[in-house]
Amino acid sequence: MNQYQAENIRNVVFIGHGSEGKTTLSEAILFNSGAVNRLGKVDNGTATSDFDPDEIKRKLSINLTLLPCEWNDIKINLIDCPGYPDFIGEVKSAIRVCEGALIVIGANSGVKTGTEIAWELAGEQKLSRMFFVSKMERENADFFKVVDEIQDKFGIKCLPIQIPIGSQSDFKGIIDLVSLKGYTGPDDTEGPIPEELKAKAAEYRERMIEAVAETDDALIEKFLAGEEISDAEIISALVNAVKTGNINPVLCGSGLANIGVKTLMQAIKTLLPSPLEKEVKLTEDSMVKNIKSGQESPLAALVFKTSADPYVGKLSMFRVYSGTMESNSQVYNVQQGAFERIGQLFVPRGKSQETVTRVAAGDIGATAKLAVTATGDTLGEQAGQVKIEPVVFPDPSYSAAVYPKSKEDVDKLGASIARIVEEDPTMRIHRDPDTGETILSGTGDTQLDVAAERMHRKFGVGVELKTPKVPYKETVTQKVTAEHKHKKQSGGHGQYGHVMLEVEPLPRSTGNEFATRVVGGSIPKNYLPAVEKGVLEALKEGVIAGCPVVDVRATAYDGSFHPVDSSEICFKIAGSQAFKKGMAAASPVLLEPIMTLKAVIPGDHTGDVVGDLNTKRARVNGITPEGDVNIVEALVPLAEVQRYAIDLKSITQGRGKFSLEFSHYEEVPAHIAQKISEEAQSDKEESKQH
Repeated sequence: MNQYQAENIRNVVFIGHGSEGKTTLSEAILFNSGAVNRLGKVDNGTATSDFDPDEIKRKLSINLTLLPCEWNDIKINLIDCPGYPDFIGEVKSAIRVCEGALIVIGANSGVKTGTEIAWELAGEQKLSRMFFVSKMERENADFFKVVDEIQDKFGIKCLPIQIPIGSQSDFKGIIDLVSLKGYTGPDDTEGPIPEELKAKAAEYRERMIEAVAETDDALIEKFLAGEEISDAEIISALVNAVKTGNINPVLCGSGLANIGVKTLMQAIKTLLPSPLEKEVKLTEDSMVKNIKSGQESPLAALVFKTSADPYVGKLSMFRVYSGTMESNSQVYNVQQGAFERIGQLFVPRGKSQETVTRVAAGDIGATAKLAVTATGDTLGEQAGQVKIEPVVFPDPSYSAAVYPKSKEDVDKLGASIARIVEEDPTMRIHRDPDTGETILSGTGDTQLDVAAERMHRKFGVGVELKTPKVPYKETVTQKVTAEHKHKKQSGGHGQYGHVMLEVEPLPRSTGNEFATRVVGGSIPKNYLPAVEKGVLEALKEGVIAGCPVVDVRATAYDGSFHPVDSSEICFKIAGSQAFKKGMAAASPVLLEPIMTLKAVIPGDHTGDVVGDLNTKRARVNGITPEGDVNIVEALVPLAEVQRYAIDLKSITQGRGKFSLEFSHYEEVPAHIAQKISEEAQSDKEESKQH
């Protein structure tokens, strides 16, 4: 592959709702550029982009895929992204390193949730955005209906610069409204505009000229004066308007039939900005406050994607913002404060790789086996200390407990999970100290299912994903006294320990206390630590469901001992049993974690969301309107929202999002506590049998 200057590079991300034709369109672009010699298909697993076994199996994109190609003296770094919401981290990574975004919408489906999310994410990063109405060959394809939906949702600045010739099974090509020329067939061959479409094309061209002229003071004067505006003037103003975000062009075509694809490629070249035309975002603590894109500048590159390969090791994809990354060189990782050895550089295209000697400013490349570098790190020079703003990933909203399937899997589990989490920064791993479970968290159930399959395929580790146990606690509600006398005699030295305890509740969240007020030597002082040990041991497992006991004070106030048969172990046993008796008599209750839930939802779904929360024992504290959305805040038991990510996605068609934070513990209602107690007893008996 040739080396390109930054002005001849276009970094463009393909985003949108799932199954709208992004991967098929990407494949057609690769074919037209000569990067591949045949058109692969998603359905039969031959698409260049969806090469991962999980993608082939599920017939959907899971990873971002870099698909570079050369066309008409430019290099297009096309990044094909997943449309499924569970893999939003991949989308955010790709958007971060591009200057332009193509939002793909199916002509037979229209604007969906994923379309809205794509629009918002690209807007947050100030990318120049274009729309492509795909699948024009499909039944029920309606370009003009989709345009109305786009303009209704995103504004009239979303402007058609093409209209289709025919549609559905009769889709033949497109009309370019700038030049008023027709392009038909798989090669986008120039041809005449059908007579029946000339009036419509002229009408839409007039609308386009007016909208473009409004973005340019000189053109609007000519337009209002009725003067002729040349094609060159329209293109020049359109280029500026697209790059500044004042106009979002709408194009159309079919990736499957390969119609309208070459004109799309020309639009990418002409309308979307090069890396030189966008400001480089740096962090607030960057020693250098601004950098200029160009090969002559010091090196600054952002690692935006990490993947784990069991054979090659860690693969790191990076975007060079300034300077040049050289093979077999040494760079400085600014975040980690360490030098990193760069080996062979390469440019991936799907699963294939082309080795290169350097990756210049504006371009995207990859390397393997970096020692300390992670996603979001800046690679550059020690002297400059440039820090490029990393990708900001969403916090996890769905969790599952990970259990190894066999004893062999136990030893390899930790390392394999760490590698998987390193691949996807939207996932987190931690061990719950209360339940003892290993918890894997992410954006949704499909993402975690894919992670489990990858662990097995890449690292040979079989795991099961289960709903995490709720970390219930137990406490007491009354002050009682209890005693236990541990006494055994079987020849020789016997066993004797006698402890009398006072058990009482403490205010919520104050912890546990052990105290003594033994007088007269009824329990020798040297045995009191043993009594405390026994009580602390008993606190680990309550009497209702075997949960940890909290907010209780146990006071040893009396007892007795035997000068020969007493020992520390005897008093430890007596202390433990006395506490258990006391707790059982002190009206014990089960406590559950209460979470603060904050949901951001479209206004028209508010009633459904609140109604659903009411079925989950939630207390809605407030609903705050904010633009087109409402923010619902509520307190809700953790046990009721373990799978809320799935529930909210279903209620809001994927348009809602939420966060959970621990608030406090509260008493579980009696009928629910009874059920939890019975389940715990059943599990205990089952484990004994095994």
